[in-house]
Amino acid sequence: MRRRKKSEDQGFNVWRSYSDMMAGVLLLFVLIMCVTLFQAQKSYNESVQEQKERLAMQEEYTLEILAQQNELDEQQGKLQDQDQQLKTQDEKLEEQEQLLAQLASQLQEQEDTLNAQKADLDEKTALLADQQAQIDQIIGVKADVIEALRAEFAKNNVNVDIDSQTGALTLDANVMFDYDKSELTDEGKAVLEQILPIYCQVLLQEEYMPYLAEIIIDGYTDTDGDYSYNLYLSQMRSLAVAQYLLDIQGNFLTGDQSQDLQNYLTVNGHSMSNPVLDAEGNVDKDASRRVEVKFRLKDDEMIEELNEIMSSDQESQEEAAADGGTEEAAETEASVSPTEAAAASGETQQQ
Repeated sequence: MRRRKKSEDQGFNVWRSYSDMMAGVLLLFVLIMCVTLFQAQKSYNESVQEQKERLAMQEEYTLEILAQQNELDEQQGKLQDQDQQLKTQDEKLEEQEQLLAQLASQLQEQEDTLNAQKADLDEKTALLADQQAQIDQIIGVKADVIEALRAEFAKNNVNVDIDSQTGALTLDANVMFDYDKSELTDEGKAVLEQILPIYCQVLLQEEYMPYLAEIIIDGYTDTDGDYSYNLYLSQMRSLAVAQYLLDIQGNFLTGDQSQDLQNYLTVNGHSMSNPVLDAEGNVDKDASRRVEVKFRLKDDEMIEELNEIMSSDQESQEEAAADGGTEEAAETEASVSPTEAAAASGETQQQ
């Protein structure tokens, strides 16, 4: 009986030990599972947190990318605007290049024109320079003749009025002729006997003969009456003075001088043209009835031509000044002194 009880106690102990062992194993397994679950939960939480962070970062990156995309779109728009502006500028540049080409062509034409004008001005300058010496001599000769006439009249105590520019001597028709007549009065003949010999002798001197072209007798009437009749009357009066001069020329001229006088003498009637005006601008009829005795030198035509050239040069100078050619024009203008040019112009106008 005692042996059986001992065997039962041993079997119970083994089972209890086994149970304890299994319980320990189970507890260990549970602990391992708990640790594993804890670790898994922790890893899961960390993974979730990491995933959230990644999503947040991805969202941030997305926002940054969108912002960059918007910026790129904006820059792309600006680039397109700049491209359009560049195209517009290119078109404007092309238009400006075409305009510059046209301007260059116009400048070339203007330069050609200026060169042609300069060549023309140079030619005229040479012509003026060539004529200047002759004109100086002509002006000097005319001044010498006028001075010689004044001196000779003063020497003979004859009071006459000689034009300082033309050398013209004016005879009062009221003294020379009766009203509306063409026959010389005795008083007129006496005046002519004093004046004409002195005037002709001076002009027919050897030193002036090479320059003399004409001795002119011009008749004028007042503005009353018919032009045709006054033309006839003025011609008959100037012819009467010329005829009287030819009648008395043998008293003071040599045979050769008489022949020269006939070669140079011309007679003109001007009717009522060129009337004399008083200080108020009204026609002075008494002064308008007159006979003028004057002379013309051979080269007076040259002076007239010079005036025409000077007028043409003045126009050319104005055009050249507008195009930048003032210096060339000034050289031409400088070739004739202002005093001499004015003297030449005044002589031509009054003759």
